[in-house]
Amino acid sequence: MDKYDTDTRQLILRAALKRFADAGYAATSVQQIVDDAKVSKPALYYHFADKAGLFQALVHEAHDQRYRVLSEAAAPGEPLPVQLEKILVALFGFFRENRELMRIAFATMFAAPGEIPEHLNYEDKCERNFEFIHSLFKRAQKNGEISRHFDSQDMAFGFYGMANFYLVGHLVCPDCNPDKAVAKKVVALFLTGAGPEPAKKIKQPSGRKK
Repeated sequence: MDKYDTDTRQLILRAALKRFADAGYAATSVQQIVDDAKVSKPALYYHFADKAGLFQALVHEAHDQRYRVLSEAAAPGEPLPVQLEKILVALFGFFRENRELMRIAFATMFAAPGEIPEHLNYEDKCERNFEFIHSLFKRAQKNGEISRHFDSQDMAFGFYGMANFYLVGHLVCPDCNPDKAVAKKVVALFLTGAGPEPAKKIKQPSGRKK
């Protein structure tokens, strides 16, 4: 694929993304997309089989880009808390810059029939992304960084759930801008917990010898 074809494909994808994010999949037409992209219908069908193929490409892009962010943020060999903090900071930044793309990715999980294409395939990419996080917990557990009392998959689910809560909140609240400080608090809360602090020993006054 030459540069002209690549540029045309990206124009179509960006136009489709804007339409899908603003109006939804069902209410968007191919004609609207080609008009916005300023290309012909044959150009669109050269790159994508149909509107469903366009939506599928965007969903795949969202999950692939998220995986890229995860893998680049977590440097091998660093302690788990550092890896998790860097992952959150990187995801916060990525979501801030790609709000529409990630809104579509999350919307697919809760869409009613007809709101997204039939037979949309993205579960394998979701599993791949989760398993990357899971691998960090398995490594940390094997190295003795974290407790073996809990199953590594359960811990990965717990962290992934906390992370997604903050990320979805970031999408629905444009004025919310989680940063490195928030990432540190989330990781500390997850790894340390919110239970009571160990009771401090009260120093007893020394008795005088009689």
